[in-house]
Amino acid sequence: MTATPTKNRIESIDLLKGLIMIIMALDHVRDFFHNSAFYFDPADPTQSTLPIFLTRFVTHFCAPTFCFLAGVSAYMVGRRKTKNELSIYLVKRGLWLIFIGLIVESFVVSFDVYFRSPALVVFWSLGVSMIALGALVHFSNKVILIFSCLLIVGHNLLDGIHFNGSVLWALIHERTVFPFGEASKFYINYPIIPWVGVMALGYYIGSFYSNYFGIEKRRRLFNIIGFSAIFMFTLLRWTNSYGEAKKWIHYDTLSQELISFLNPSKYPPSLLYLLMTLGAAFIFLANSEKLKGRVVNFISVFGRVPFFYYIIHFTLIHLLAMLLAQLTGFGWRAMILPDWVTEVPILKGYGLPLWGVYLVWVSVIAMLYPLCKWFDSYKQTHKEKWWLSYL
Repeated sequence: MTATPTKNRIESIDLLKGLIMIIMALDHVRDFFHNSAFYFDPADPTQSTLPIFLTRFVTHFCAPTFCFLAGVSAYMVGRRKTKNELSIYLVKRGLWLIFIGLIVESFVVSFDVYFRSPALVVFWSLGVSMIALGALVHFSNKVILIFSCLLIVGHNLLDGIHFNGSVLWALIHERTVFPFGEASKFYINYPIIPWVGVMALGYYIGSFYSNYFGIEKRRRLFNIIGFSAIFMFTLLRWTNSYGEAKKWIHYDTLSQELISFLNPSKYPPSLLYLLMTLGAAFIFLANSEKLKGRVVNFISVFGRVPFFYYIIHFTLIHLLAMLLAQLTGFGWRAMILPDWVTEVPILKGYGLPLWGVYLVWVSVIAMLYPLCKWFDSYKQTHKEKWWLSYL
């Protein structure tokens, strides 16, 4: 039996989630398969090319958009619960995500049973943000909006503050890698500020999907917010005035300048990074509610099972990378990773050209679709199973 989405779902949200899930896979395929990924940063204007950079650039939109939409979804869930019930649900789900991030996510990325390079990344930031939102939901929407804007707009005031070797400060605001043991590292890639603010903003925006707020009114408002954010990003980036520690640099070629201009900081996401990415998300949400058709349905499947998709897409990509390593003389054991894949010296020389990356990416999406379609149908037809809400 094939289930259809329930009517209380906002299909444009599923569509956007699905789109960023698909794009996210491109970034991870690039990491595991692109031969140049082992030699230079794709966003380095002095070494990268425009096609390589744009392959990386489109994936900038994934993490902030998903965190934002998680907040919107939390508001939707809250319409069927009391504030206390929602708060408890968010805290439990947040703790669950942190656990999964530390154990399952770390393993599927490395296949290393010794966990020599654990990392606080996507699930960690989502989990902490949900726990914080579990407390924030007891305040008014106006307070939540003010809080989220203060974190998003103001956190770059902390850029000049450093506490070398401080795990606490790394967790709060400064991406840091901590060596431990003889050959191990602990990565803190997603400091919690301003991710907490991004999810809280999404929760506030969820209120605009209430019945009293019509589609056309929402479309106008979201377009105004989205285009205003893009304008502010352009203005602040052009003037190098505020909201970004990594300044835009003038280079000899237009492509180098474009790479520099369109590559604000992600770890943690600067104000400019969030203006650029969330601005685009608002514009997409504003103009996609009436989209229908097979392509929309195909993409939306991934958006309805993001947790399931995230784990299996990393697992599949890693298994395919092991196969390629075996076929190209590196051996499958080279893909049992003691560090992040692009930081492993023995893999220099491994990989495919950019066109091969896109071929693998399309193949991964094609292979994942039947599994995601099945799990989506299972979730829709087994709503009585409480544990499905955590997957």
